[in-house]
Amino acid sequence: MTAGAPPRPRSFVGRGGIRLAADVWGEASSPPLVLLHGGGQTRHAWARTGSRLAALGWQVIAPDLRGHGASGWSADGDYDLELFADDVRALVADLDDQPVLLGASLGGLSSLLAAGEAPHAAIRALVLVDVAHRPDPRGFRRIVEFMRGHPNGFADLGEAAAAVSAHLSHRPRPDGPDGMRHNLRRQGDRWVWHWDPRMLDSFEGRMDPPGMAERLLDAARRAGVPILLVRGGNSDVVREEVAEQFCDLVPRARRVDVTGAGHMVAGDRNERFIDAVLPFLEETG
Repeated sequence: MTAGAPPRPRSFVGRGGIRLAADVWGEASSPPLVLLHGGGQTRHAWARTGSRLAALGWQVIAPDLRGHGASGWSADGDYDLELFADDVRALVADLDDQPVLLGASLGGLSSLLAAGEAPHAAIRALVLVDVAHRPDPRGFRRIVEFMRGHPNGFADLGEAAAAVSAHLSHRPRPDGPDGMRHNLRRQGDRWVWHWDPRMLDSFEGRMDPPGMAERLLDAARRAGVPILLVRGGNSDVVREEVAEQFCDLVPRARRVDVTGAGHMVAGDRNERFIDAVLPFLEETG
């Protein structure tokens, strides 16, 4: 398979019967690799990564998390981390082989709990992308403030693209705004984010609640699989000393930094990100 091949659509059923839309690249006979996006993103955040990794011999599955993209929304507005973890467990159980889970931010937390707490998802390895057991509150607040901004949406795609460029000022500005269509939906004459705004209340309560750091560390130790922590070299969400502590306290964990990347590592430096994870993936494939 060559890089750039389009994905195939697939759907999974998560906790409570919620539908999870997904894109799939690669051959069904290849080892599965599940890419889980961060909060406020969609499966399209992995488009370049998924195509490239499929060309390197993986069956890549990238779902929209509940409340995001084309997946279903929680009817009661509940987006507790347990629900995301149960969705990951359901997705893994529907695969023919044990996958590697690669999760960014919210996707990483969901994967970690799915693998490390009962009932344990049967996986072969775990990649955590710029998420560990304790976030930097300043970086976390910056993300939530951006997500809370523009509650009435945008007049057009260009206005939305300008807001994203201001938030991610370290990235080159895209050539055009059309890529924003994957992250927005029409609501009347406005464009609004393609996720359930009720999630934000859950996100804010997740910053660093009492006992959460210990819970996540315990889950990492109990997962019983190799773990790679991929930190953005310029991340304002995972401090370097926190990443070091995570790897010191989790026996099967190791770390790599991606130079020039912030919290959204793959989006900032996709080729460097792939180069950073490939040796680990090859060991587990």
